[in-house]
Amino acid sequence: MKTITQAEKGLAFRRLHEREAAFIIPNPWDIGSARILEHLGFEALATTSMGYAFSLGQLDTTIDRDAMLAHVATIAAATFLPVNADLENGYGDDPDTVAETIRLAAAAGVVGGSIEDATGRPDDPIYGIDVAVERVRAAVAAARALPFPFTLTARAENYLHGRADLDDTIRRLKAFEDAGADVLYAPGLRSKDDIAAVVKSVQRPVNVLMGLQGVLLSAAELSAIGARRISVGSALYRSAMGAFLRAANEMRHQGTFAFAADAANPRDLARIFQP
Repeated sequence: MKTITQAEKGLAFRRLHEREAAFIIPNPWDIGSARILEHLGFEALATTSMGYAFSLGQLDTTIDRDAMLAHVATIAAATFLPVNADLENGYGDDPDTVAETIRLAAAAGVVGGSIEDATGRPDDPIYGIDVAVERVRAAVAAARALPFPFTLTARAENYLHGRADLDDTIRRLKAFEDAGADVLYAPGLRSKDDIAAVVKSVQRPVNVLMGLQGVLLSAAELSAIGARRISVGSALYRSAMGAFLRAANEMRHQGTFAFAADAANPRDLARIFQP
């Protein structure tokens, strides 16, 4: 039976970021989607807090740490691939809480994780930069103390909270780099020029979320700009739900079943899922 250690996964994940070209890290939301993505040949996976929350009929950021870590553990156990965990803001303001989240995520089987500088509070959505850096520094220290390579991603969330301030975003990413983060990520950047500016401002690999205000750049285009990792967030889950909603609306309003022509063949799925 094939086996792979967490240390081997951690090293393999780290090496993916050292390539000249960007790699795509898709985001499954459950065991089945994780196994399909592995079957299709992807080299690493990342969890999605929003996709998982929606799959439970809940809003993003409403899943507590214990429940999210249990979910992360199921994804990590379902695949031989390295898994990066969406750990939101570390599930607490205090740097010690963030550090503990990294240790718990590692114990759950993942070899990477992201920490946001978003507070989760609508009236004050982004941590001050000094606090944000302290939180990243604590996460890095926890990651470095692990007995295997753990890739720590630091996220600057300005653009997702209505703060389209590129200068402040870059300032935060550079501070996170100085604090030891392995990968830097600013979801929601609005243009190729924004991405290029971020890449040129830091020395660490940059993760980019596909899609810019409705413009879908290819992996080749993002790689040429300088991205080294491309994630899709909750897009795969939402794409699946788009097909589900179209099918349900067709049945409800037209009484027809044309949607079934595009359904996955059960035999194909069975071949993927067979032991």
